[in-house]
Amino acid sequence: MVEGLKKIQIKEDDPEKYFLVGKTLAEQEEKDLKVRRSAPQHANVVIEEVDRLLEADAIREVSYPEWLASTVVVKKKNGKWRVCVDFTSLNKACPKDSFPLARIDQLVDATSGYERMSFLDAYRGYHEIAMYKPDQEKTSFISPRGLYCYKVMPFGLRNAGATYQRLVTKMFKDQLGKTMEFYIDEMVVKSKVEPDYLDDLKVTFNILRGYKLKLNASNCAFGVSSEKFLGHLVTKRGIEANMDQITMLQNLQSPKTTKKVQRLTGMAAALNRFISKSLDRCRPFFQLLKKREGYEWGAEQERAFQA
Repeated sequence: MVEGLKKIQIKEDDPEKYFLVGKTLAEQEEKDLKVRRSAPQHANVVIEEVDRLLEADAIREVSYPEWLASTVVVKKKNGKWRVCVDFTSLNKACPKDSFPLARIDQLVDATSGYERMSFLDAYRGYHEIAMYKPDQEKTSFISPRGLYCYKVMPFGLRNAGATYQRLVTKMFKDQLGKTMEFYIDEMVVKSKVEPDYLDDLKVTFNILRGYKLKLNASNCAFGVSSEKFLGHLVTKRGIEANMDQITMLQNLQSPKTTKKVQRLTGMAAALNRFISKSLDRCRPFFQLLKKREGYEWGAEQERAFQA
């Protein structure tokens, strides 16, 4: 007996664009294949993003991709919209690239205590790395304008961070730990004494120019003695507490969900070095997160939260 098929519409305004899935497909697998329905304002945001990527020659149109991802629109802190591609299914099929990422606490320690620093932000980030052509169509995604795939490495791929870290590690192998530190696409040029500052920066720029990597000038800060780096405030005097993080923690309300408790512990971890006995203070929160069933914010957690 032939299994029945379900029709999954690709483009709502074109009944001819669809694909078929088996009716016995597991619910989660079908969920992974289904296309998210976007609100009208989200559809316009996706269209604008597709136009921008086409103009930048970062994507191309495809017709019969074997892999197909949907787009997700999320609001950024500044109120603008960010378009993401959900590569969940593709990432499950990809082997893990175990290239090591630097530990953030060690990077922050290695950056503090320098007279002059320059904080650099790579322009277009991952998009500076070209996708291997036979694999481009695996990054296909759906939009109101049709189907497209990436010609450059997109955000959201399982190994994108490790790939970029490998690139910058090879680029700056002679500067790493001496005049430079970096975490994926966030870089800092550091000089122990001010007279060396311009020479150190010149070496970095020459390397960037040689690899044809560009910087996002509006997100860079040159020749400063203090700046935020990876969530910490680094200065020539050492590492100081980030007042923005402290204010956010002070303004938090008692968490009502597991997700909000996770956010609380994450914020506390970021200020760990400035909080005495932080592990003991946060233990009631971690105990709550260990419970598999029945979220209950009790008196013990509230005392720890108010302490």
